[in-house]
Amino acid sequence: MTLALQIVLAVAYALLAHGASAGGDARLAFAALLVLVALVLVAPLLRLRPWAFALAAASAAGAWWLFRAGLAALPLLLVPVVFVAFVAWLFGRSLRPGRVPLIVRIVSGLDGVPPERLPVDVARYARGLTAVWAGLLALLGLANLVLALLASPGGLLAQAGVAPPWPITHAQWSWFANLLNYGIVGGFFVLEFLWRKRRFPERHHGFITFLRRMGALGPAFWRDFLR
Repeated sequence: MTLALQIVLAVAYALLAHGASAGGDARLAFAALLVLVALVLVAPLLRLRPWAFALAAASAAGAWWLFRAGLAALPLLLVPVVFVAFVAWLFGRSLRPGRVPLIVRIVSGLDGVPPERLPVDVARYARGLTAVWAGLLALLGLANLVLALLASPGGLLAQAGVAPPWPITHAQWSWFANLLNYGIVGGFFVLEFLWRKRRFPERHHGFITFLRRMGALGPAFWRDFLR
């Protein structure tokens, strides 16, 4: 239930943020901020946590203040940068000594064995894939930041009173940050699966089966996955 709602809210946010940026509509930007608050707090809100309702109310009030000040679009420039960079950091952090790489944890969960009992070649591949995901997401985060700086009018440089050396429109920024980002991530996910199926044919029986096995790991696994 929570995951499905988070997916719906994530899609709604991306569409609202793109519409706000492409059309310069502050009302859509305000709506996108409210959806973002709901997306971040949906789990504790569904558990009826008082602090979540208080934080949601304060965040909504802040979004309203930004809207009234004509600044509702400004946070939308930073969301893709912060989110992608944060996920890249989580992947990179798991590669530090003494930690289990994130993809190794997934494979371990799928196989139902401790990470140290995975076949050596599988564990090595999973660790390398974790590093690749960290690098890809870091590059996307950097690209998001550069484009947010160059967006004009209203980009980060323009807001600071600096003329962007190579200005781009908000629509161009939004196509990349709010839509193409997901296409790149999804495309890499599919291509990597196809390569992995050739690399380890005995371990795979189709993309849908793989997704079902991922889902079967259960909410508890995914709740603890990034800790």
